[in-house]
Amino acid sequence: MTNSPIKHAPHLPPSTAATTDHQLRSPKSSRGLRKLQSAHQLSSNYAALNPPSLISQQRQQQQQRTISSSHTAQAPQIPPLPTFSSHHRTRSNSDAIVPNTASNATTSRKAAIPRKSTASQSPREELEGLVRQGPQGDLHADLARLRYLVLCEGLLADSDGMSQLRIYVWLILLNAPAIPTDTYLDLIRRGASPAYSKIRNDTFRTLATNPLFKRRVSEASLIRLLNAIAWKLHDAKIEKLGDPTKVNAANEMGSPELQHASPVVKHAQGPSTATATDGSEAGGTEPGIYVQGMNVLCAPFLYAARSEAEAFVAFHLFVTRECPGYVRGAMDGVHKGLALVDKCLAIIDPKLSAYLQSKHMKAELYAFASVLTMCACTPPLPEVLQLWDFLFAYGAHLNILCICAQLVIMRETLLTSSSPTKLLRAFPPLQAKLIIEIAASNLRKIPADVYEELVHHAE
Repeated sequence: MTNSPIKHAPHLPPSTAATTDHQLRSPKSSRGLRKLQSAHQLSSNYAALNPPSLISQQRQQQQQRTISSSHTAQAPQIPPLPTFSSHHRTRSNSDAIVPNTASNATTSRKAAIPRKSTASQSPREELEGLVRQGPQGDLHADLARLRYLVLCEGLLADSDGMSQLRIYVWLILLNAPAIPTDTYLDLIRRGASPAYSKIRNDTFRTLATNPLFKRRVSEASLIRLLNAIAWKLHDAKIEKLGDPTKVNAANEMGSPELQHASPVVKHAQGPSTATATDGSEAGGTEPGIYVQGMNVLCAPFLYAARSEAEAFVAFHLFVTRECPGYVRGAMDGVHKGLALVDKCLAIIDPKLSAYLQSKHMKAELYAFASVLTMCACTPPLPEVLQLWDFLFAYGAHLNILCICAQLVIMRETLLTSSSPTKLLRAFPPLQAKLIIEIAASNLRKIPADVYEELVHHAE
């Protein structure tokens, strides 16, 4: 016997003479018998998974009878196999690659497995699936679902506020495009920006008393990121003013203006565009490249991100899309926000507002840092990150209502104090969940026209 009967696909029935000759033939030596036994042993596993056709089964039975007639050895018994009415596809060449249809079907099914339905997974698993797999149907519906899950479930984080998903959720909610890391590195290679000395004056005191931030983020990272942002805003300003020759003007020694130890740079004529101190613009309508407080606003991005490039993308989009009015020279967006704190507090809690006004306590005196930094100036940092999740999901303009919520939390203490000024020099530690709950509840009290001001005040 030269071939295993199991490996053969069905053929036409053999002639009678050939069958008779095969039945009468017996092994001529023990070697031939061992070969026959080996063929049966090797084919047994294959046969269990791929049953032969009816003709092949008949041949097996004939061979078993032939072996029994020799009386020299017993072949291994193969258990009876079920018969099938349909035959297998003919295999024309044993060397041809036969596709494993079962394996291919399994592979295709694995590739087509959709995200689990919301009925079979927890909300946190659903949130993680939205972040990792992206939208599976309606983009707007999935984005609304992501916002809702961030609000109701929150992002899973450790005691230090670190979350594997947070920076990616922020980038999704900011609609951040994919930007090569070299874009950030090219800005770093340009050296010191026109605002470099101003940046250096601020970075060393950024969240200086916060051990979590100091342990994770170095001052060097903060300087690099703020300097890159300053270059990015500088290029955008020069392009807006119609002088593209000054874009990318730095060489390996840094900014040409700073090579001559001149920290104050003027990029346009007129008082509205003159720089104030080290690149911080004094104009009210022209975009600035750095204002005091941007270092604190930048800090949570570096803390939450897994790389400086990620923090750069998120921070740049935030200050140019969500709150460009906060980083203009005159910070007109911040002053509008302070006026809205007074206006919204008068709507939410008239008694508390009237009491503070009677003490000449306007928001400009106690809420400037909270408005400018989106409450990042108030510890603890993990609570800041949780509050920012809410602001990214539903809009940074809601920070005004979050500041009002902090005042409502302090209401009884403020009303019974003869000197609320001392109490408001520093807000008490953030309680993100409580602040979000109060802010969301008070949102119903805000008239439509005031809400429009909230939405557009930072533009």
